[in-house]
Amino acid sequence: MQDFLLSFQQLLDPEYLLSHGGFYIVCLIVFAETGLFFGFFLPGDYLLFLAGLFCALDKIDVDIVTLFFGILISGILGNFAGYWFGYRAGPMLFKRKDSVLFKRKYVVMAEEFYQKYGGTALIIGRFVPIIRTFAPIFAGVVQLNFRKFVIFNVAGALLWVGLLVLTGYYLGIKFPAIINYVEYIIIGLIVIAFLPIVIALLKRWLKDKKAKKQTNEQ
Repeated sequence: MQDFLLSFQQLLDPEYLLSHGGFYIVCLIVFAETGLFFGFFLPGDYLLFLAGLFCALDKIDVDIVTLFFGILISGILGNFAGYWFGYRAGPMLFKRKDSVLFKRKYVVMAEEFYQKYGGTALIIGRFVPIIRTFAPIFAGVVQLNFRKFVIFNVAGALLWVGLLVLTGYYLGIKFPAIINYVEYIIIGLIVIAFLPIVIALLKRWLKDKKAKKQTNEQ
């Protein structure tokens, strides 16, 4: 059990992943997080940023062009996998029971996000954990026009990978000493990434509380 917990902790540690798995493990994680419903817990934003940073500092054995396009293709293919899953079996997610790697509340949250933003959720959602995983699945569930899906998918991947990977690479080239502040960078990126989710959950809690109060008054 202790070995399992250690392995799981390492799976969530971007520094460990980059140091021991390098380029290929990053691509695999990006693919899983952007299309497989159980991949929502994987590190996303800060993994991409650190990949660019580590590439600039020669801590992973791959050049920036290969890194960029490898992650980009993985992100695009991940969304295609999510779309296909949603198209074929998406409704089953609403019937699936909660488990360690699955929570129905995340599905509901992602559905509401998609209903609000439509196809552009595939672009905006790239920068929001959980939504990043489930948005392409819902695109498949509602059978979004495939041509539109391709456009939103590629555009979202370009923005997401371009902004995070290239920012990390640029800062690594210009300010090599930034590697000494990796922990603070990760914390900052986590806070920024999860802020929209916290706000959404808070709004829902206030809405439910208000609705419950109105019901009691009646």
